[in-house]
Formats: sequence, structure tokens, C-alpha cells
Amino acid sequence: MGDPTPENLLTTPLDALHRELGARMVPFAGYAMPVQYSGILHEHAQARNHAALFDVSHMGQAEVRHPEGIEAAARAFEALVPGDLMALKPGQIRYTLFTNPAGGILDDLMVTNAGDHLYVVVNAGCKVDDFKHMHAGLEGCTVTERPDLALLALQGPEAAKVLARLCPEAAGMAFMTARKLDVAGFTVWASRSGYTGEDGYEISVPGDRAEAFARRLLEEPEVEFSGLGARDSLRLEAGLCLYGSDIDTATTPIEADLKWTIGKRRRAEAGFPGAETILKQLAEGTARRRVGLRLDGRQPARAHTAIVDASGNKIGEVTSGGFGPTVEAAIAMGYVDAAHAAPGTRVACSVRGKALTAEVVTMPFAPHRYYKS
Repeated sequence: MGDPTPENLLTTPLDALHRELGARMVPFAGYAMPVQYSGILHEHAQARNHAALFDVSHMGQAEVRHPEGIEAAARAFEALVPGDLMALKPGQIRYTLFTNPAGGILDDLMVTNAGDHLYVVVNAGCKVDDFKHMHAGLEGCTVTERPDLALLALQGPEAAKVLARLCPEAAGMAFMTARKLDVAGFTVWASRSGYTGEDGYEISVPGDRAEAFARRLLEEPEVEFSGLGARDSLRLEAGLCLYGSDIDTATTPIEADLKWTIGKRRRAEAGFPGAETILKQLAEGTARRRVGLRLDGRQPARAHTAIVDASGNKIGEVTSGGFGPTVEAAIAMGYVDAAHAAPGTRVACSVRGKALTAEVVTMPFAPHRYYKS
């Protein structure tokens, strides 16, 4: 199936506001979503220099509970992911992966110890299958989907200043922690996280109050709305994977250079889907690896572009690519055979019969600026 027709697209609680503000709307993961407002380059710079507000309400939110408490819920959830969820203290967040029996990645997700339950955020395009997977696989747990909640991401170096102005407690939150906040009279669940490489917050708010909350944030002089176009260029510069492009069911965490998501205890105990394959690759290496590419010219290499060696032999494929406004260069990520994965290796991207020379580089392309205090 292709993208749904406009007549059957779902909408987020901020749909009317996006249209009022002149957003260009496009189909994405079954939703009508804003791709840009004033322009992708401006919105990208807004997130890098000030504070950009993104509507990510199409993502799936859920709560997982176990009658024996949060520890039992975390133990049950570890049967589906390689992350160490048992180690999460109240308010801590873990980025982790649903894996399949072959070691492939079903989705990437965020799991938070919310005190008496686990708060889970999954990707929009996978959420129907993810929720089925959770209902079927979380033994003894109750999974409560929360389509009544909206989700906004406030991202950029001035995001903390803005939120602290409205809620002083927000300033002291560390990266990858979450808590309930009262922000200018709105009760929200805020996570100090995001997918841009910048400091910022992802804020869950009741859908019926989402528009009023967004308007309140937009009253602050540092804040402007940004769309999916800038979100994509930001996450590419940050070297972050997009599910369905850079990671999928045919990709393992080790191939994807995500071995850091597998906790030390989980490596020793296993007990997650695909553990045999994943742990073998962890010990022995893989035939291919995800790498960053910096092209010599300004012409970008897009997804599915062949990566070739000096002799023109195909050694891999681009999975995400574009022009990085912050780094002022054409950049990409993709998979190459292990012999060509070392930083400094010279390769080329074959674009319409033309070889665009490039170099394998260490990611991220633009440094992460998360708040680590």
C-alpha cells in the first residue's frame, strides 16, 4: 500500500493550528503532518540556534502496568527488548529496540520508569504492530494505549530557558529523565529528550489541551513551529536512525552500530528475541556496518544510492542522505561492507551514473548538545 489518500488521513490535535499558521501538510505514517512552515532551512536553524516546536503527536504513547509493580513490568518488558530496563530508577528513560527472533529490529522506542508504570513511546508507522506485539508479549501486564494524548517536542539551545520561565523545575532535569510538571497552568509529562541532537524536551499533554498549550509556548519570543523537513535534517546531522530507512527487520543492532543499547547484564543473561544472532555478532563482528559519509561536493546522495569503492564495485547503499545546513556539506549514512567501514576510507556514491566522492566519517556530523549535568 502507498500513502493513504487525503480523505482517510488521520490528524493530530494540532491540525487546525498548523493550517492556521500556513503549514504545508503532507501524508506521513497515515497522518496529515506539517512538513514546513516558513522553510526547512529557517526551521532547521531555529532548532540549532533558538527553540523549535515540533508536533510529534502521531507517535504512539502507552502505559504498561503489572499487578506486582514496576519491577515486574520491567522484567516482563525485557522479554521483548535487549535494553536493561530493570536498572531504570524512577524518572529515568531508556532508548531501546524491539527485536525479532532473527535479531532484526521491529522498531526503536523510548521506555520510562514512571514510578508505578512504564511509559512507552513508539514510532508512528509501527505503532499498530508495536501495540499488538506488546499486548501479546508482555506476560501478566496491562497495556493501556493513550491516543488521547498529544506529544510536542521543544528542541534547541534556548528550550530549557523557555520552559524554565514557565516552570522553574524544568531547568534542573537531566538528559533522559522525565517527570510531571505544571507548565503555565498545564499539567504535562515532560521528558528531557528529543531526536535533533539538541537539548530539549518531549512533552505529553492531553489532546484536548494541546492547541492551547502549543499557543502558550509560541507566545515565547524564542519559539517557532518547525515541521518534519527540519526534523529530518536535524536528526541526520545528529547521526540518528530513522526506522524504515536506517534500521528495519533486516538490520541487527550490531550492524546498525547500536550495540550500546544492549545492557551489560542483558549481554550476559540474554533472554531477548534474536539474542543468539545479536550476541554472536557482538563477539565476532558483522559483514556490514552503518557508517557516516561526508561527500566532497554539495550535491547530496539520497536513500538507495549505491556506495562504490575506487574500482566502481558496489560495497553498500545509502539509507539517509541530504544537505546538512549546520555543517554546510552533503552528508549521508548507510551500510558498507566491514572492509570499508573505517573512518577515513574513501568511497563514492553513484548518482545517475556520476561518482560523487566521499569519505567515511565518525558520526554525529554535528555535535550533540544534550544537557548532561
